[in-house]
Amino acid sequence: MVDAHEVRLKAQRHRQKSDRRDAQELCEGRRRGGYCSLIHIPPVVISALRETLSRRRHFVRVQTAESNAAKHVLRAAGLGHLKANLRTAGGWSKLRATLSAHPTLQQALKHHQAFWQQAQTEVQAVEQHLAQQQEPFAADLQRLQTIPGVGRIVALTVVAVFSEVERFPSAKHVASSAGLVPTTYQSGERDRHGHITKQGSGELRAMVCEAAQPARRADHPLNPYFAALCAKRGYRMAVVAAAHRLCRIMFAMLRHQSDFAIKRVGVEEGPFRRTLVRRYRRKAA
Repeated sequence: MVDAHEVRLKAQRHRQKSDRRDAQELCEGRRRGGYCSLIHIPPVVISALRETLSRRRHFVRVQTAESNAAKHVLRAAGLGHLKANLRTAGGWSKLRATLSAHPTLQQALKHHQAFWQQAQTEVQAVEQHLAQQQEPFAADLQRLQTIPGVGRIVALTVVAVFSEVERFPSAKHVASSAGLVPTTYQSGERDRHGHITKQGSGELRAMVCEAAQPARRADHPLNPYFAALCAKRGYRMAVVAAAHRLCRIMFAMLRHQSDFAIKRVGVEEGPFRRTLVRRYRRKAA
């Protein structure tokens, strides 16, 4: 299959829809061999898995929206200092019990909690459906979860987006399709790089960045890469760089059908001791 956007782009008709002219351009392009963007049609099981993950993502976003709305209500009432874990039903109940002296706020939070609880019920139902759909990919899921910080949902998202890893020529193409590579402007002696392209699946990008967050800990295999870049360019860029490397690692694991191995990441396993030398220090009192 050929991408329709590429047909209109090469025909230089960005806002002109014509079946006759599209068919003519398509025939001429196929005869000349001018189309290179091929569309991947995933198998039926992959399409069903993507649909289920999309529904789960929707209900999780509903939960996040209700939690943020409840916090906004507290801030508007001047009670933003109250700390509440609104990711569990117990956290909601504890927060409402704290506001016993504010019946109006209790009633407002009750409505948000009802929506949050309904979304939680739907998330649990969807996850039960995911448990049934993951059986054909059990080996790949178990293999991906050998990476520190990668859980079941992250592994399912990777399998659903990659679909067939054979369609990617190399790990560089995978990182590029996920939008985790920097934009490039090169002309003459100029060679500038900007923010990441953010092309492809946004959910894959979000999940891989979430799985890269534990790289900030010293016991994570990717911490040497993360720590060096974090000190130089900041936390967010270090997370994106770790996510880029993690995406390529997961592609290699699926392509070679191998588990996560520290020796292939390019780091040495310690423990190591670091000595910090300071030129000055405060005087003793």
